[in-house]
Amino acid sequence: MNPLLSALRELESVALGLDEAQVENACQTIARARRIVAYGCGREGLMIRALTMRLHHLGLTVAMQGDMNAPPLAPGDLFLCSAGPGELSTVSALMSVAQRDGAQVLMITAEPDKPSPRRADQLLVIPAQTMARDLGGTSTLPMGSLYEGAMFLVFEIMVLRLTAILGQTPEAMSARHTNME
Repeated sequence: MNPLLSALRELESVALGLDEAQVENACQTIARARRIVAYGCGREGLMIRALTMRLHHLGLTVAMQGDMNAPPLAPGDLFLCSAGPGELSTVSALMSVAQRDGAQVLMITAEPDKPSPRRADQLLVIPAQTMARDLGGTSTLPMGSLYEGAMFLVFEIMVLRLTAILGQTPEAMSARHTNME
């Protein structure tokens, strides 16, 4: 079988397993946040960074944790994080700080029954293979690639929904895109 078609079928299966209400709730939470700080480890972090860029294009106040422009979080703010396998020590530690100081936590994960996802204020479950479930190659894609690819697709659909919620236009988004390329 063609590996690309196999991977596309796996992504379709993930899409069919998504809870659309969770996606909508995540969009509403992001739209209401005063400020957003986002975080993810490794390749998940790259997908979160891509979403963060689009949230900036939508006119939201957003930064990546660890960047110089990341603000302190407080009530009304959102910590948007990904922990595909459910437990990542840095994500858990940052969640604790965000919640201690009054921010909400929206966690994206494939493993909602782990301790950290149970502590999150809100979950967006992407039901895909991660590093935690890479046990003998159940996916065509290696390691956590199915989860990471699904993140990108889900995030792009969320951006479409957020565009409508926030009343943005493609022109307004383009005007916020860097001219320093």
